Amino acid sequence: MLSEHTPPGSQPTSEKRSKPLLRKHVVQLTGEQRERCTEIVRTGRAPARTIMHAQVLLKTDSGPHGPGWTDPAVAEAFGVTPVTVARLRKTLVTEGLEAALAHYRGPRREYAHKLDGHQEAHLIALACSSPPSGYKRWSLRLLAHRMVELGHVDSLSYNTVGRTLKKTSFSLGGL
Repeated sequence: MLSEHTPPGSQPTSEKRSKPLLRKHVVQLTGEQRERCTEIVRTGRAPARTIMHAQVLLKTDSGPHGPGWTDPAVAEAFGVTPVTVARLRKTLVTEGLEAALAHYRGPRREYAHKLDGHQEAHLIALACSSPPSGYKRWSLRLLAHRMVELGHVDSLSYNTVGRTLKKTSFSLGGL
């Protein structure tokens, strides 16, 4: 639950600060945003990290209705680091409230798979075949190079070959 007391190391909003805080991303919640955060905290029916993010945003609010706590004070009160508080402020200002409240950010980029099912089948068939003359067995680099030579792909990393074969539980017969 939110407490209305001022934590150690912070100053109440009624007192004037001697030096203004130099924050790159200043949080000033709108009425709707403040209500949304308050509702999340009040009901407690959200993931714990989402509730904590809402509490942090409410305390860092420098608007007319917010307490405007400092990052170290908020960090101490909620058991997070000042970097986490700064990151939440930045996310709110740059991406919006929903992004700041999200407890899982997920990958920033999605990459297209290098090999489709047809190409994976060719890779597995190649790995099952006998290795080129002069080699005892297929290596990942050799398989990648041969897939490019055969024209199945334009380029292929040996890491991709390894991940693909691992996904199919295929073994190159290592020690």
